[in-house]
Amino acid sequence: MAKYELKTKVTDADVIAFLKKVEPEQKRLDAFEILDIMKEVTGQEPKMWGTSIIGFGQYHYKYASGQEGDFLATGFSPRKTKHSLYIMGYSENYPHLTKKLGKFKNGKSCLYVNKLADIDKVVLRQLIEESYDYITNKTWP
Repeated sequence: MAKYELKTKVTDADVIAFLKKVEPEQKRLDAFEILDIMKEVTGQEPKMWGTSIIGFGQYHYKYASGQEGDFLATGFSPRKTKHSLYIMGYSENYPHLTKKLGKFKNGKSCLYVNKLADIDKVVLRQLIEESYDYITNKTWP
């Protein structure tokens, strides 16, 4: 069986330079605020993962299938229509928080938020903190 290689990897690209190019202005302002929240909650410096994801910390995973690798512990990407917030394990571990978060859509490990004004930032901080603790302390098979 061929070994799978994750395409999204940490790079040396400049996070601030990337964020300064985000349009429109409100999305850019929200992105800088998300950056500050994640940096404060995790205690980690932001790193670019690929060309458009900003990550904080990382963890090593290994699935029962044998696939393993490293990925960001939490992070976000200011996408064209919505901010993608990478909150690992949120759907199974934090329904008590997501129901209080506000207006968002969800994916497997992502929350999609139009703008920060749509969500409760206190709840967002709790969600990031609990998720970051969960994923960085998780024991893999």
